[in-house]
Amino acid sequence: MEIFLNPEAWIALLTLTFLEIVLGVDNIIFISIVSNKLPEHQQSKARTIGLALALIVRIIMLMGISYIIGFTAPLFEIFGHEVSGRDLILAGGGLFLLAKSITEIHDKVEKSEHELGGNNKPRGFSAVIVQIVILDVVFSFDSILTAVGMSRDLPVMITAVVISIIIMMFFAKSISRTIDRYPTLQMLALSFLILIGFMLLVESLHYEVPKGYIYFAVFFSLGVEILNIRLRRKRT
Repeated sequence: MEIFLNPEAWIALLTLTFLEIVLGVDNIIFISIVSNKLPEHQQSKARTIGLALALIVRIIMLMGISYIIGFTAPLFEIFGHEVSGRDLILAGGGLFLLAKSITEIHDKVEKSEHELGGNNKPRGFSAVIVQIVILDVVFSFDSILTAVGMSRDLPVMITAVVISIIIMMFFAKSISRTIDRYPTLQMLALSFLILIGFMLLVESLHYEVPKGYIYFAVFFSLGVEILNIRLRRKRT
């Protein structure tokens, strides 16, 4: 395509791909945690389907970008506060993520150490895919709005989304195994999802939270936990 002969398009593509990967961290963590509830032979399939659906949802949204932007138009008011379709989706997604993460934390706290080892896989495959689809739609809003802010060229936006999803597919298995192997990382990941759920609720009320602060706190906590894991290994 002629558009990719323009150096600015390549700069926009690289920048947007990086941002899409960063914004996809919460998505892949959720997919990993939910898929780990399945029997081992179904986990990889669930992760692949989940990320493939995320790709399809994002591309469909980009193709109908004018309609998606229309979601920001007010639908009604509550106590002088304008509520749009985007606000309702973010609020619903935030509540779902909070409920799901808190339930998972409760399950892990109540289980015995033997059960945390992974022998108990009560979730059905269809139920897991439905949960992934719900969060794919919510997480895709941030992804698409970021894409529109970075570039107005549809081929560039779609290419960046495709590349980011392919990269996430490549690392999904190792991330999932790592989260499943270390219970403390599972709790950290679930706490991160609670933070994201709360952030979605706040954004639905038109309070913008700088995502840089949130991701810095998450990666800082992850770095500290990795040091703790290495320390425990040396002691044992």
